[in-house]
Amino acid sequence: MRLPDTFAIGSAAAAAATPSVMGAKGWHLARMAALDLPVPPAFVIGTRHCPAGDGGGASAEVRAALPELLAPVEAATARRFADARCPLLVSVRSGAPASMPGMMQTLLNVGLSERTLPGLLRVTGNPRLAWDAYRRLIAQFGEVVARVPVEAFEDARCALAGGGDERGLDFAQLRALASRFLAVYREAAGEPFPQDEREQLERAVAAVFASWRSPHAVRYRRAHDIPEVPGTAVIVQAMVFGNAGGRSGAGVGFTRDPTTGAPALWVDFLANAQGEDIVSGRRVAHGATQLATAVPDAWAGIAAAARQLEHAFGDMQDFEFTVEDGRLYLLQSRAGKRSALAALRILLDLHDEGVIDTATALTRAEALDPASLVVARVVAEDGNGLAPLAQAASANTGVAIGEIALDEARAQARTDAGASVVLVRRDAETADLAALALAQGLLTQRGARTSHAAVVARQLGKVCLVGCGALAIDTVARRVHVGSRVLAEGDVVTLDGNTGSVYAGAARTVAERPLTLLARLATLMEARGGTRDGRTPAQVDAPVPAR
Repeated sequence: MRLPDTFAIGSAAAAAATPSVMGAKGWHLARMAALDLPVPPAFVIGTRHCPAGDGGGASAEVRAALPELLAPVEAATARRFADARCPLLVSVRSGAPASMPGMMQTLLNVGLSERTLPGLLRVTGNPRLAWDAYRRLIAQFGEVVARVPVEAFEDARCALAGGGDERGLDFAQLRALASRFLAVYREAAGEPFPQDEREQLERAVAAVFASWRSPHAVRYRRAHDIPEVPGTAVIVQAMVFGNAGGRSGAGVGFTRDPTTGAPALWVDFLANAQGEDIVSGRRVAHGATQLATAVPDAWAGIAAAARQLEHAFGDMQDFEFTVEDGRLYLLQSRAGKRSALAALRILLDLHDEGVIDTATALTRAEALDPASLVVARVVAEDGNGLAPLAQAASANTGVAIGEIALDEARAQARTDAGASVVLVRRDAETADLAALALAQGLLTQRGARTSHAAVVARQLGKVCLVGCGALAIDTVARRVHVGSRVLAEGDVVTLDGNTGSVYAGAARTVAERPLTLLARLATLMEARGGTRDGRTPAQVDAPVPAR
Protein backbone atom coordinates (compact mmCIF):
# COMPACT_ATOMS: atom_id res chain seq x y z
CA MET A 1 0.00 0.00 0.00
CA ARG A 2 1.43 3.34 -1.08
CA LEU A 3 2.34 5.81 1.65
CA PRO A 4 -0.13 8.76 1.56
CA ASP A 5 1.11 12.19 0.47
CA THR A 6 3.99 10.81 -1.57
CA PHE A 7 4.25 11.72 -5.24
CA ALA A 8 6.09 10.47 -8.30
CA ILE A 9 7.15 13.49 -10.36
CA GLY A 10 5.23 13.33 -13.63
CA SER A 11 2.20 11.59 -12.11
CA ALA A 12 -1.36 12.96 -12.02
CA ALA A 13 -1.20 13.07 -8.22
CA ALA A 14 1.89 15.30 -8.32
CA ALA A 15 0.27 17.58 -10.89
CA ALA A 16 -2.76 18.06 -8.61
CA ALA A 17 -0.88 18.56 -5.31
CA THR A 18 -0.29 21.96 -3.68
CA PRO A 19 3.01 23.47 -2.43
CA SER A 20 1.86 23.13 1.18
CA VAL A 21 1.53 19.36 0.67
CA MET A 22 4.57 18.57 -1.50
CA GLY A 23 6.76 21.62 -0.90
CA ALA A 24 7.54 24.40 -3.35
CA LYS A 25 10.50 22.59 -4.90
CA GLY A 26 8.50 19.44 -5.60
CA TRP A 27 5.56 21.52 -6.85
CA HIS A 28 7.83 23.32 -9.31
CA LEU A 29 9.39 20.03 -10.43
CA ALA A 30 5.95 18.60 -11.17
CA ARG A 31 5.07 21.57 -13.35
CA MET A 32 8.45 21.52 -15.08
CA ALA A 33 7.88 17.86 -15.94
CA ALA A 34 4.42 18.76 -17.29
CA LEU A 35 6.14 21.28 -19.58
CA ASP A 36 8.33 18.44 -20.94
CA LEU A 37 11.43 20.11 -19.57
CA PRO A 38 14.35 17.74 -18.92
CA VAL A 39 13.78 16.86 -15.25
CA PRO A 40 15.46 13.72 -13.83
CA PRO A 41 12.96 11.18 -12.43
CA ALA A 42 12.09 11.77 -8.78
CA PHE A 43 9.59 11.24 -6.00
CA VAL A 44 8.49 13.49 -3.14
CA ILE A 45 7.76 12.57 0.47
CA GLY A 46 5.22 15.19 1.51
CA THR A 47 5.40 17.73 4.31
CA ARG A 48 2.99 15.76 6.53
CA HIS A 49 5.81 13.28 7.16
CA CYS A 50 8.15 15.94 8.61
CA PRO A 51 8.39 15.10 12.32
CA ALA A 52 7.01 17.70 14.73
CA GLY A 53 9.25 19.21 17.37
CA ASP A 54 12.55 17.47 17.89
CA GLY A 55 11.06 14.06 17.30
CA GLY A 56 13.75 12.74 15.00
CA GLY A 57 14.11 12.32 11.26
CA ALA A 58 12.09 9.74 9.33
CA SER A 59 9.30 7.55 10.64
CA ALA A 60 9.25 3.76 10.36
CA GLU A 61 6.45 4.11 7.78
CA VAL A 62 8.59 6.36 5.58
CA ARG A 63 11.59 4.04 5.81
CA ALA A 64 9.47 1.02 4.94
CA ALA A 65 7.94 2.80 1.92
CA LEU A 66 11.24 3.77 0.28
CA PRO A 67 11.65 0.65 -1.93
CA GLU A 68 8.14 1.09 -3.37
CA LEU A 69 8.67 4.81 -3.90
CA LEU A 70 11.95 4.11 -5.72
CA ALA A 71 10.34 1.70 -8.20
CA PRO A 72 9.12 4.32 -10.75
CA VAL A 73 12.52 6.04 -10.66
CA GLU A 74 14.24 2.72 -11.26
CA ALA A 75 11.92 1.96 -14.16
CA ALA A 76 12.50 5.38 -15.75
CA THR A 77 16.29 5.10 -15.54
CA ALA A 78 16.66 1.34 -16.21
CA ARG A 79 18.82 1.15 -13.08
CA ARG A 80 18.16 -0.32 -9.66
CA PHE A 81 19.05 1.16 -6.31
CA ALA A 82 21.68 -0.95 -4.48
CA ASP A 83 22.24 -3.09 -7.59
CA ALA A 84 25.86 -4.14 -7.92
CA ARG A 85 25.91 -4.21 -11.75
CA CYS A 86 23.73 -1.25 -12.76
CA PRO A 87 23.23 0.94 -9.69
CA LEU A 88 20.86 3.88 -9.38
CA LEU A 89 22.30 6.74 -7.33
CA VAL A 90 20.06 9.46 -5.96
CA SER A 91 20.15 12.92 -4.48
CA VAL A 92 18.12 13.67 -1.34
CA ARG A 93 16.96 17.27 -1.04
CA SER A 94 14.72 19.38 1.15
CA GLY A 95 11.64 21.13 -0.19
CA ALA A 96 9.76 23.48 2.16
CA PRO A 97 6.55 25.25 1.07
CA ALA A 98 8.44 28.58 1.24
CA SER A 99 11.84 29.16 -0.34
CA MET A 100 14.67 28.89 2.21
CA PRO A 101 17.88 28.93 0.12
CA GLY A 102 20.72 27.04 1.74
CA MET A 103 19.02 26.67 5.11
CA MET A 104 18.44 22.91 4.95
CA GLN A 105 20.39 19.91 3.79
CA THR A 106 21.11 18.11 0.53
CA LEU A 107 23.02 14.89 -0.09
CA LEU A 108 24.28 13.71 -3.48
CA ASN A 109 25.44 10.33 -4.81
CA VAL A 110 23.50 8.35 -2.20
CA GLY A 111 23.67 4.61 -2.90
CA LEU A 112 27.37 4.49 -3.78
CA SER A 113 29.42 1.96 -1.83
CA GLU A 114 32.35 -0.40 -2.20
CA ARG A 115 29.84 -2.89 -3.68
CA THR A 116 28.12 -0.57 -6.17
CA LEU A 117 31.15 1.46 -7.23
CA PRO A 118 32.31 -1.19 -9.76
CA GLY A 119 28.81 -1.11 -11.24
CA LEU A 120 29.00 2.65 -11.68
CA LEU A 121 32.37 2.18 -13.38
CA ARG A 122 30.78 -0.41 -15.65
CA VAL A 123 27.80 1.68 -16.78
CA THR A 124 29.69 4.98 -17.16
CA GLY A 125 33.11 3.79 -18.28
CA ASN A 126 34.44 6.73 -16.29
CA PRO A 127 36.66 5.85 -13.32
CA ARG A 128 37.27 9.49 -12.47
CA LEU A 129 33.54 10.15 -12.15
CA ALA A 130 33.06 7.09 -9.93
CA TRP A 131 35.84 7.90 -7.48
CA ASP A 132 34.98 11.61 -7.43
CA ALA A 133 31.34 10.80 -6.63
CA TYR A 134 32.39 8.39 -3.89
CA ARG A 135 34.72 10.79 -2.10
CA ARG A 136 32.01 13.49 -2.33
CA LEU A 137 29.41 11.19 -0.75
CA ILE A 138 31.72 10.23 2.13
CA ALA A 139 32.46 13.87 2.95
CA GLN A 140 28.88 15.10 2.54
CA PHE A 141 27.38 12.20 4.47
CA GLY A 142 29.95 12.80 7.19
CA GLU A 143 29.15 16.50 7.43
CA VAL A 144 25.34 16.26 7.19
CA VAL A 145 24.52 12.94 8.86
CA ALA A 146 27.43 12.10 11.17
CA ARG A 147 28.16 15.75 12.07
CA VAL A 148 31.84 15.49 11.17
CA PRO A 149 33.33 19.02 10.85
CA VAL A 150 33.79 19.86 7.18
CA GLU A 151 37.29 21.12 7.99
CA ALA A 152 38.40 17.54 8.64
CA PHE A 153 37.68 16.59 5.03
CA GLU A 154 38.98 19.92 3.68
CA ASP A 155 42.29 19.39 5.46
CA ALA A 156 42.62 15.94 3.90
CA ARG A 157 41.70 17.32 0.48
CA CYS A 158 44.22 20.16 0.72
CA ALA A 159 46.93 17.76 1.86
CA LEU A 160 46.51 15.80 -1.37
CA ALA A 161 45.56 18.58 -3.81
CA GLY A 162 47.72 21.30 -2.27
CA GLY A 163 46.38 24.72 -3.10
CA GLY A 164 44.86 23.48 -6.35
CA ASP A 165 41.35 22.53 -7.32
CA GLU A 166 40.50 18.83 -6.88
CA ARG A 167 38.98 18.90 -10.36
CA GLY A 168 42.56 18.61 -11.57
CA LEU A 169 43.10 15.28 -9.79
CA ASP A 170 43.07 12.06 -11.81
CA PHE A 171 41.11 8.96 -10.84
CA ALA A 172 44.03 7.41 -8.95
CA GLN A 173 44.42 10.52 -6.82
CA LEU A 174 40.66 10.66 -6.22
CA ARG A 175 40.72 7.00 -5.20
CA ALA A 176 43.44 7.86 -2.69
CA LEU A 177 41.38 10.82 -1.50
CA ALA A 178 38.33 8.59 -0.99
CA SER A 179 40.49 6.27 1.11
CA ARG A 180 41.63 9.19 3.25
CA PHE A 181 38.05 10.38 3.64
CA LEU A 182 37.00 6.92 4.84
CA ALA A 183 39.69 7.11 7.53
CA VAL A 184 38.67 10.64 8.50
CA TYR A 185 35.04 9.54 8.75
CA ARG A 186 35.85 6.52 10.92
CA GLU A 187 38.02 8.55 13.29
CA ALA A 188 35.67 11.54 13.62
CA ALA A 189 32.33 9.70 13.62
CA GLY A 190 33.49 6.77 15.76
CA GLU A 191 32.09 4.29 13.23
CA PRO A 192 32.86 3.27 9.63
CA PHE A 193 31.13 4.93 6.72
CA PRO A 194 27.93 2.91 6.06
CA GLN A 195 28.31 0.52 3.15
CA ASP A 196 24.66 -0.55 3.21
CA GLU A 197 23.01 1.52 0.47
CA ARG A 198 19.55 1.37 2.03
CA GLU A 199 20.94 2.55 5.35
CA GLN A 200 22.52 5.47 3.49
CA LEU A 201 19.16 6.42 1.97
CA GLU A 202 17.19 6.08 5.20
CA ARG A 203 19.69 8.16 7.16
CA ALA A 204 19.88 10.76 4.40
CA VAL A 205 16.09 11.18 4.36
CA ALA A 206 16.08 11.44 8.16
CA ALA A 207 18.85 14.07 8.10
CA VAL A 208 17.02 16.22 5.55
CA PHE A 209 13.82 16.09 7.60
CA ALA A 210 15.79 16.92 10.76
CA SER A 211 17.44 19.93 9.08
CA TRP A 212 14.05 21.69 9.26
CA ARG A 213 14.84 22.12 12.97
CA SER A 214 18.46 23.25 12.53
CA PRO A 215 19.31 26.50 14.35
CA HIS A 216 19.98 28.54 11.21
CA ALA A 217 16.81 27.25 9.52
CA VAL A 218 14.80 28.28 12.59
CA ARG A 219 16.47 31.72 12.62
CA TYR A 220 15.73 32.17 8.92
CA ARG A 221 12.05 31.31 9.36
CA ARG A 222 11.71 33.73 12.25
CA ALA A 223 13.45 36.49 10.32
CA HIS A 224 11.18 36.01 7.29
CA ASP A 225 7.91 35.14 9.07
CA ILE A 226 7.79 31.61 7.65
CA PRO A 227 5.46 29.30 9.62
CA GLU A 228 6.88 26.36 11.56
CA VAL A 229 4.24 24.06 10.08
CA PRO A 230 3.76 22.02 7.98
CA GLY A 231 7.53 21.45 7.75
CA THR A 232 9.64 20.36 4.80
CA ALA A 233 9.10 17.74 2.14
CA VAL A 234 11.95 15.50 0.96
CA ILE A 235 12.75 14.98 -2.73
CA VAL A 236 14.62 11.86 -3.86
CA GLN A 237 15.85 12.27 -7.43
CA ALA A 238 17.94 10.20 -9.84
CA MET A 239 21.49 11.52 -9.99
CA VAL A 240 22.83 13.15 -13.11
CA PHE A 241 26.54 13.82 -13.17
CA GLY A 242 28.08 17.19 -13.88
CA ASN A 243 31.45 15.71 -12.95
CA ALA A 244 31.50 13.42 -16.01
CA GLY A 245 34.20 15.32 -17.94
CA GLY A 246 34.83 18.36 -20.11
CA ARG A 247 31.35 18.45 -21.67
CA SER A 248 29.73 18.26 -18.25
CA GLY A 249 29.23 20.65 -15.37
CA ALA A 250 26.83 22.22 -12.90
CA GLY A 251 25.31 25.66 -12.73
CA VAL A 252 22.82 28.04 -11.22
CA GLY A 253 21.05 30.62 -13.32
CA PHE A 254 18.54 33.44 -13.17
CA THR A 255 16.27 34.15 -16.10
CA ARG A 256 17.05 37.85 -15.61
CA ASP A 257 19.77 39.79 -13.84
CA PRO A 258 18.72 39.73 -10.15
CA THR A 259 20.81 42.82 -9.32
CA THR A 260 19.52 45.19 -12.02
CA GLY A 261 16.59 43.35 -13.58
CA ALA A 262 18.12 43.46 -17.06
CA PRO A 263 16.43 40.90 -19.38
CA ALA A 264 19.41 38.61 -19.90
CA LEU A 265 20.40 35.23 -18.51
CA TRP A 266 22.60 35.49 -15.40
CA VAL A 267 24.43 32.19 -14.99
CA ASP A 268 27.26 30.76 -12.90
CA PHE A 269 28.79 27.51 -14.18
CA LEU A 270 31.56 25.13 -13.18
CA ALA A 271 32.80 22.55 -15.68
CA ASN A 272 33.29 18.98 -14.47
CA ALA A 273 31.62 19.73 -11.13
CA GLN A 274 28.51 19.00 -9.09
CA GLY A 275 25.96 21.58 -7.99
CA GLU A 276 27.08 21.71 -4.38
CA ASP A 277 30.40 23.16 -5.58
CA ILE A 278 28.57 26.34 -6.56
CA VAL A 279 25.82 26.75 -3.99
CA SER A 280 28.07 25.89 -1.03
CA GLY A 281 30.03 29.10 -1.55
CA ARG A 282 33.37 27.28 -1.37
CA ARG A 283 34.30 27.50 -5.05
CA VAL A 284 34.77 30.34 -7.53
CA ALA A 285 32.45 29.84 -10.50
CA HIS A 286 32.59 31.15 -14.05
CA GLY A 287 29.96 32.91 -16.07
CA ALA A 288 27.95 31.77 -19.04
CA THR A 289 30.72 32.17 -21.61
CA GLN A 290 32.43 28.96 -20.57
CA LEU A 291 29.20 26.98 -20.85
CA ALA A 292 28.17 28.55 -24.17
CA THR A 293 31.59 27.78 -25.62
CA ALA A 294 31.99 24.24 -24.28
CA VAL A 295 28.42 22.98 -24.75
CA PRO A 296 26.49 25.32 -27.07
CA ASP A 297 23.49 22.97 -27.35
CA ALA A 298 23.05 22.99 -23.58
CA TRP A 299 23.29 26.78 -23.55
CA ALA A 300 20.60 27.02 -26.20
CA GLY A 301 18.47 24.63 -24.14
CA ILE A 302 18.86 26.84 -21.06
CA ALA A 303 17.77 29.93 -23.00
CA ALA A 304 14.66 28.13 -24.28
CA ALA A 305 13.85 26.72 -20.84
CA ALA A 306 14.20 30.15 -19.24
CA ARG A 307 11.46 31.53 -21.49
CA GLN A 308 9.18 28.59 -20.69
CA LEU A 309 9.76 28.92 -16.94
CA GLU A 310 8.96 32.63 -16.87
CA HIS A 311 5.74 32.20 -18.80
CA ALA A 312 4.70 29.17 -16.74
CA PHE A 313 5.33 30.76 -13.35
CA GLY A 314 4.79 34.43 -14.23
CA ASP A 315 8.02 35.65 -12.66
CA MET A 316 11.77 35.75 -12.92
CA GLN A 317 13.14 32.32 -11.97
CA ASP A 318 16.21 31.04 -10.17
CA PHE A 319 17.07 27.57 -11.51
CA GLU A 320 19.69 24.88 -10.94
CA PHE A 321 20.93 22.67 -13.75
CA THR A 322 23.40 19.94 -14.60
CA VAL A 323 25.00 19.15 -17.94
CA GLU A 324 26.06 15.51 -18.30
CA ASP A 325 28.08 14.69 -21.42
CA GLY A 326 26.43 17.60 -23.26
CA ARG A 327 22.86 16.81 -22.14
CA LEU A 328 20.97 19.40 -20.10
CA TYR A 329 18.94 18.53 -16.98
CA LEU A 330 16.95 20.98 -14.83
CA LEU A 331 16.96 20.19 -11.12
CA GLN A 332 14.78 22.93 -9.67
CA SER A 333 13.23 26.33 -10.28
CA ARG A 334 11.80 28.97 -7.98
CA ALA A 335 11.03 32.69 -7.94
CA GLY A 336 14.45 34.35 -7.79
CA LYS A 337 15.58 36.58 -4.93
CA ARG A 338 16.32 40.03 -6.33
CA SER A 339 17.30 43.54 -5.36
CA ALA A 340 14.55 46.16 -5.02
CA LEU A 341 15.80 47.87 -8.17
CA ALA A 342 15.66 44.59 -10.07
CA ALA A 343 12.19 43.87 -8.69
CA LEU A 344 10.89 47.14 -10.15
CA ARG A 345 12.38 46.63 -13.59
CA ILE A 346 11.31 42.99 -13.76
CA LEU A 347 7.68 43.65 -12.93
CA LEU A 348 7.56 46.47 -15.49
CA ASP A 349 9.22 44.37 -18.20
CA LEU A 350 7.09 41.29 -17.52
CA HIS A 351 3.99 43.48 -17.77
CA ASP A 352 5.16 45.01 -21.05
CA GLU A 353 5.90 41.53 -22.41
CA GLY A 354 2.44 40.29 -21.47
CA VAL A 355 3.73 37.71 -19.00
CA ILE A 356 1.78 39.27 -16.10
CA ASP A 357 -1.38 41.36 -16.16
CA THR A 358 -1.80 44.91 -14.84
CA ALA A 359 -3.36 43.84 -11.54
CA THR A 360 -0.42 41.53 -10.78
CA ALA A 361 2.11 44.21 -11.71
CA LEU A 362 0.38 46.75 -9.45
CA THR A 363 0.27 44.30 -6.56
CA ARG A 364 4.01 43.69 -6.86
CA ALA A 365 4.68 47.41 -7.14
CA GLU A 366 2.79 48.09 -3.90
CA ALA A 367 5.16 45.75 -2.06
CA LEU A 368 8.19 47.90 -2.97
CA ASP A 369 9.55 50.39 -0.46
CA PRO A 370 10.38 53.58 -2.43
CA ALA A 371 13.41 54.25 -0.23
CA SER A 372 14.91 50.88 -1.23
CA LEU A 373 14.96 51.99 -4.86
CA VAL A 374 17.64 54.61 -4.16
CA VAL A 375 21.05 53.25 -5.24
CA ALA A 376 24.32 54.54 -3.78
CA ARG A 377 27.23 54.96 -6.18
CA VAL A 378 30.89 55.71 -5.54
CA VAL A 379 31.87 59.14 -6.86
CA ALA A 380 33.99 58.82 -9.98
CA GLU A 381 37.72 59.37 -9.62
CA ASP A 382 38.21 63.13 -9.93
CA GLY A 383 41.73 63.66 -8.77
CA ASN A 384 41.11 62.37 -5.26
CA GLY A 385 43.38 59.37 -5.75
CA LEU A 386 40.60 56.86 -5.34
CA ALA A 387 41.64 53.57 -6.91
CA PRO A 388 40.36 50.04 -6.26
CA LEU A 389 42.52 47.57 -4.39
CA ALA A 390 40.86 44.59 -6.06
CA GLN A 391 37.94 43.37 -8.13
CA ALA A 392 35.39 40.68 -7.34
CA ALA A 393 32.14 39.33 -8.73
CA SER A 394 29.16 41.36 -7.56
CA ALA A 395 26.05 39.57 -6.31
CA ASN A 396 24.16 42.77 -5.42
CA THR A 397 24.27 46.45 -6.25
CA GLY A 398 24.89 49.38 -3.92
CA VAL A 399 27.78 50.51 -1.74
CA ALA A 400 28.79 49.21 1.70
CA ILE A 401 31.20 51.12 3.94
CA GLY A 402 32.40 49.78 7.28
CA GLU A 403 35.09 48.34 9.48
CA ILE A 404 36.50 44.94 8.57
CA ALA A 405 35.06 42.18 10.77
CA LEU A 406 36.38 38.64 10.35
CA ASP A 407 33.71 36.77 12.29
CA GLU A 408 30.31 37.08 13.94
CA ALA A 409 31.72 37.91 17.40
CA ARG A 410 33.63 40.91 16.04
CA ALA A 411 30.67 42.02 13.92
CA GLN A 412 28.37 41.85 16.97
CA ALA A 413 30.78 43.72 19.24
CA ARG A 414 31.42 46.56 16.81
CA THR A 415 27.75 46.84 15.83
CA ASP A 416 26.82 47.06 19.51
CA ALA A 417 29.36 49.90 19.78
CA GLY A 418 27.58 51.77 16.99
CA ALA A 419 30.02 51.01 14.18
CA SER A 420 29.19 49.85 10.66
CA VAL A 421 30.97 46.66 9.63
CA VAL A 422 31.84 44.77 6.46
CA LEU A 423 32.09 41.02 6.95
CA VAL A 424 35.20 39.55 5.29
CA ARG A 425 35.27 35.75 4.94
CA ARG A 426 37.05 33.07 2.94
CA ASP A 427 33.82 31.46 1.71
CA ALA A 428 30.27 32.66 1.05
CA GLU A 429 28.48 30.26 3.42
CA THR A 430 25.00 30.33 4.91
CA ALA A 431 26.54 29.55 8.31
CA ASP A 432 27.43 33.25 8.37
CA LEU A 433 23.78 34.33 8.18
CA ALA A 434 23.71 35.90 11.66
CA ALA A 435 26.90 37.87 11.01
CA LEU A 436 25.66 38.91 7.58
CA ALA A 437 22.49 40.32 9.12
CA LEU A 438 24.67 42.63 11.26
CA ALA A 439 26.95 43.76 8.43
CA GLN A 440 26.56 46.36 5.69
CA GLY A 441 28.13 44.01 3.18
CA LEU A 442 30.04 40.78 2.56
CA LEU A 443 33.40 40.27 0.84
CA THR A 444 34.68 36.74 0.22
CA GLN A 445 37.81 35.16 -1.21
CA ARG A 446 35.88 32.31 -2.78
CA GLY A 447 32.27 31.66 -3.73
CA ALA A 448 29.88 32.36 -6.58
CA ARG A 449 27.27 35.05 -7.24
CA THR A 450 24.63 32.32 -7.09
CA SER A 451 25.79 30.60 -3.90
CA HIS A 452 23.12 30.31 -1.24
CA ALA A 453 24.83 32.92 0.95
CA ALA A 454 24.94 35.41 -1.92
CA VAL A 455 21.26 34.79 -2.63
CA VAL A 456 20.42 35.50 1.02
CA ALA A 457 22.61 38.63 1.00
CA ARG A 458 20.69 39.94 -2.00
CA GLN A 459 17.39 39.19 -0.29
CA LEU A 460 18.58 41.16 2.78
CA GLY A 461 19.65 44.08 0.59
CA LYS A 462 23.33 43.64 1.49
CA VAL A 463 26.17 44.48 -0.88
CA CYS A 464 27.93 41.20 -1.67
CA LEU A 465 31.24 40.74 -3.50
CA VAL A 466 32.46 37.16 -3.95
CA GLY A 467 35.39 35.35 -5.53
CA CYS A 468 37.96 38.08 -4.80
CA GLY A 469 41.13 36.33 -5.93
CA ALA A 470 43.37 39.13 -4.59
CA LEU A 471 42.05 38.60 -1.05
CA ALA A 472 43.88 36.53 1.57
CA ILE A 473 42.77 36.32 5.21
CA ASP A 474 45.10 35.82 8.19
CA THR A 475 42.78 34.83 11.04
CA VAL A 476 45.66 34.49 13.52
CA ALA A 477 47.03 38.00 12.98
CA ARG A 478 43.46 39.33 12.41
CA ARG A 479 44.32 41.05 9.16
CA VAL A 480 43.67 40.73 5.44
CA HIS A 481 45.83 41.11 2.35
CA VAL A 482 44.06 42.76 -0.57
CA GLY A 483 46.48 42.73 -3.45
CA SER A 484 49.63 44.47 -2.18
CA ARG A 485 47.81 46.19 0.67
CA VAL A 486 47.61 44.84 4.24
CA LEU A 487 44.57 45.90 6.27
CA ALA A 488 43.92 45.13 9.92
CA GLU A 489 40.58 44.07 11.34
CA GLY A 490 38.86 47.34 12.20
CA ASP A 491 40.21 49.24 9.19
CA VAL A 492 37.49 50.78 7.03
CA VAL A 493 36.82 49.51 3.52
CA THR A 494 34.29 50.32 0.81
CA LEU A 495 32.59 47.63 -1.29
CA ASP A 496 31.15 48.88 -4.59
CA GLY A 497 28.51 46.39 -5.62
CA ASN A 498 27.86 48.30 -8.85
CA THR A 499 31.35 47.69 -10.24
CA GLY A 500 32.75 44.88 -8.06
CA SER A 501 35.51 47.15 -6.72
CA VAL A 502 37.08 47.07 -3.25
CA TYR A 503 38.51 50.33 -1.84
CA ALA A 504 40.50 51.14 1.27
CA GLY A 505 38.84 53.76 3.47
CA ALA A 506 35.42 55.34 3.14
CA ALA A 507 34.70 56.41 -0.42
CA ARG A 508 32.39 59.35 -1.08
CA THR A 509 29.06 58.31 -2.53
CA VAL A 510 26.06 59.86 -4.17
CA ALA A 511 22.49 58.57 -4.17
CA GLU A 512 20.70 58.04 -7.46
CA ARG A 513 17.07 57.29 -8.16
CA PRO A 514 16.00 55.17 -11.15
CA LEU A 515 14.07 58.00 -12.74
CA THR A 516 13.27 56.18 -15.98
CA LEU A 517 11.89 53.17 -14.12
CA LEU A 518 9.92 55.38 -11.74
CA ALA A 519 8.39 57.19 -14.70
CA ARG A 520 7.36 53.85 -16.20
CA LEU A 521 5.87 52.83 -12.86
CA ALA A 522 3.95 56.10 -12.59
CA THR A 523 2.45 55.46 -16.03
CA LEU A 524 1.44 51.94 -14.98
CA MET A 525 -0.12 53.20 -11.75
CA GLU A 526 -2.22 55.79 -13.57
CA ALA A 527 -4.52 52.87 -14.36
CA ARG A 528 -5.35 52.85 -10.65
CA GLY A 529 -4.90 56.55 -9.88
CA GLY A 530 -1.48 56.54 -8.24
CA THR A 531 -0.57 55.29 -4.77
CA ARG A 532 -3.05 54.85 -1.96
CA ASP A 533 -2.64 58.49 -0.90
CA GLY A 534 -2.70 59.81 -4.47
CA ARG A 535 1.06 60.22 -4.96
CA THR A 536 3.36 58.35 -7.32
CA PRO A 537 6.42 56.50 -6.00
CA ALA A 538 8.61 59.24 -7.52
CA GLN A 539 6.81 61.78 -5.32
CA VAL A 540 7.02 59.60 -2.25
CA ASP A 541 10.72 58.99 -2.69
CA ALA A 542 12.99 61.19 -0.61
CA PRO A 543 16.58 62.01 -1.61
CA VAL A 544 19.37 60.41 0.36
CA PRO A 545 22.27 62.70 1.29
CA ALA A 546 25.67 61.99 -0.24
CA ARG A 547 28.40 60.70 2.01
